[in-house]
Amino acid sequence: MSDLKAAFLAAVADSKQLPEKPDNMTLLKIYALYKQATEGDVEGKRPGFGDLVGRAKFDAWAGVKGLGTDEAMQQYTDLIESLK
Repeated sequence: MSDLKAAFLAAVADSKQLPEKPDNMTLLKIYALYKQATEGDVEGKRPGFGDLVGRAKFDAWAGVKGLGTDEAMQQYTDLIESLK
């Protein structure tokens, strides 16, 4: 396993034990970077107005579209480190 992948997996574990809950915008960034790192670019239709949470998550993930897996993992790891 690469060092980056190991650091990413450690950051995922750390994200569940942060000292305080991040604000919603930060949570969306964490979600988007995680999804980009693990699944790649967002696909499918954007959720409708009735699903505000789903829509926000979709938009956040779409905002990092095109970001490579390694770069997404690095940004995720750096973000979690900054929140510790």
